[in-house]
Amino acid sequence: MSGRSYDDIRYEVDGHTATITLDRPQALNALSPHMIAELRSAYQEAENDDEVWLLIVTGTGRGFCTGADVTEIPEDGRVIYERPYLSTYDQWEAPQEGTPPFRTMAKPVLAAINGLCCGAGLDWVTTGDIVIASDQATFFDPHVSIGLVAGREMVRLARVLPRNIALRTALMGKHERMSAQRAYELGMISEVVEHDQLLERAHEIADIVNSNAPLAVRGTRLAIHKTLDLPLHEAEILAETFRERVVRTEDAAEGPKAFTEKRKPNWQCR
Repeated sequence: MSGRSYDDIRYEVDGHTATITLDRPQALNALSPHMIAELRSAYQEAENDDEVWLLIVTGTGRGFCTGADVTEIPEDGRVIYERPYLSTYDQWEAPQEGTPPFRTMAKPVLAAINGLCCGAGLDWVTTGDIVIASDQATFFDPHVSIGLVAGREMVRLARVLPRNIALRTALMGKHERMSAQRAYELGMISEVVEHDQLLERAHEIADIVNSNAPLAVRGTRLAIHKTLDLPLHEAEILAETFRERVVRTEDAAEGPKAFTEKRKPNWQCR
């Protein structure tokens, strides 16, 4: 197991899986500007590493992530960055904070929610490709309870949950929490796991995904992500272009060959 050293997160690579662990337990893994910068660096590191096929994101302590660190929000309410205000393109976009760059990355992200998950922490739930949670996890959005509009986070959640459930979550603020079981019943997460087995189960799922052809996994993921907002027919045509790209790879030939020869495929990721 190897990985680069960071301050507020841990980054570890084991086989074809990179695990990013939010590691500010004393602050319930609230997002500081420095932590956000480290996350962006770790996402880029994983995306650029040819040996990494999948990312797991989880947290330490009682919290997965409780959103932006309110102790570091300026009095004028601006989103905080390490770089000077409006000096970079991402500052002109909707704030992303800890969100993986899911629109531009190819590799899948598995979020393993270990505890309290609220505010910007919900972004991993709404943008992750596979989301599982500890039976001790809880979900809520405190924005309106501290005088802020629940913006990007709840706009995303309203595309995951039924409209009235998303609105209830947004408008109740900190005064109502959703259990992991309820989140599972609503389709917000795909599995509830005993707390002590969460990371083990995350790696089991990662190993299963990584046993499939990695380029086919990425092409399938992109075909879904890039077509969600399109009419069905246009979505089908665009998805076909991803299939056509992957069918020209060595792995696309290896899969049927291994099946015919009754052996395990040897994926080369090319």
